[in-house]
Amino acid sequence: MDEISGVVRGFIDEVLNQGRIDATDRFFWEDMVEQVPFPGQGPGVEGLKEVLRGMRAAFPDMHWRIEEQLSDADRVLTRFEWTGTHNGEFLGVPATGRAVRVWGMVIDRVQEGRIKESRIIMDTLGLMVQLGVAEPPGQ
Repeated sequence: MDEISGVVRGFIDEVLNQGRIDATDRFFWEDMVEQVPFPGQGPGVEGLKEVLRGMRAAFPDMHWRIEEQLSDADRVLTRFEWTGTHNGEFLGVPATGRAVRVWGMVIDRVQEGRIKESRIIMDTLGLMVQLGVAEPPGQ
């Protein structure tokens, strides 16, 4: 594992899996840019922390697993899967109590030991199908 991959792994372990949202500052620059923000996400690391707090409130048992990771120069591609139980409102959907399994990828650009840019691609349609608020394609 190289140094920049370790930054991403540390963030996933400490912030996403342990729920230590305030530790986000150790892994991201204050003026970080989310290239594909969540609906309503504010700018910088504070906007990211609000999204993470919302996810943790909606899925209190949320757990992320790295499936594979590739790095090149200052960028890290991480293919992940996260699981959780929907016990709070998320993206306007009231709690359903359903267990979910969501895949995705994120490309992070690391600068001087912290993430400067992030671009997450996640199976939001699959999540909505699992929550029962969208029909599976072809249904």
